[in-house]
Amino acid sequence: MDKEDISLTDVQRILFGEAPPEFLAEVLFRTLLVFLALLVFLRLIGKRMGGVLTFSELAVMLTLGAILAVPMQAPERGILQGLLILVCVLVLQRGLNLWEFKSKEIEQKTQGEIILLVKDGVMDCENLFRKRISRQQVFAELRKENIFNLGKVKRMYMEACGMFSIYEFEDEKPGLSLLPPTDTDLYDSIKDDNNGLIVCCNCGKVEPSDQHEASCTTCCAKEWNPAILNLKKRDG
Repeated sequence: MDKEDISLTDVQRILFGEAPPEFLAEVLFRTLLVFLALLVFLRLIGKRMGGVLTFSELAVMLTLGAILAVPMQAPERGILQGLLILVCVLVLQRGLNLWEFKSKEIEQKTQGEIILLVKDGVMDCENLFRKRISRQQVFAELRKENIFNLGKVKRMYMEACGMFSIYEFEDEKPGLSLLPPTDTDLYDSIKDDNNGLIVCCNCGKVEPSDQHEASCTTCCAKEWNPAILNLKKRDG
């Protein structure tokens, strides 16, 4: 576009750009396709990217950046097209929320489901693998809550939005140490009063040391360590 083509009195260009008004119908179709494709992509890429936002809300936020940039910066594009896309996305989001409210099946498909990661001090290895969550991610989240023994965890869920919910036992229970193996000083403070129990290093299953099988009955792993109760409180 040449400099001479830009004029504040050119209402046709400002509102519609160089495209004919019929192009607005195609804009609606493009918006629908891009929004749905983005929603599917975010659903597949994983929950942790979503954080606190739902997938549809995150899709709207990303779409807004693309919507607003072109109409504001490209002189050959009309502002009306961008405004129309904004309205279209708003209607899509509100309609999707209403659809999710009326249908649990749609809500589960668009927002995902709550995943059980730890039950009674034992990790659900199948769910961890299915959602591509590493054991170290689980350990890190628990350490942030000042939990250093997996046996202390009654339930740990990954919510549909990607956040973690943790519920603890009130009393002390033996379990797998969540401490980093390289922190030898902290390892020295672990109580050894575990009543002769050992724990599977893979899933956290606790067994009597004189009765356990070579392979864990829960995850079939073969590496065992002494179960711990808690950390000793150091004086000073």
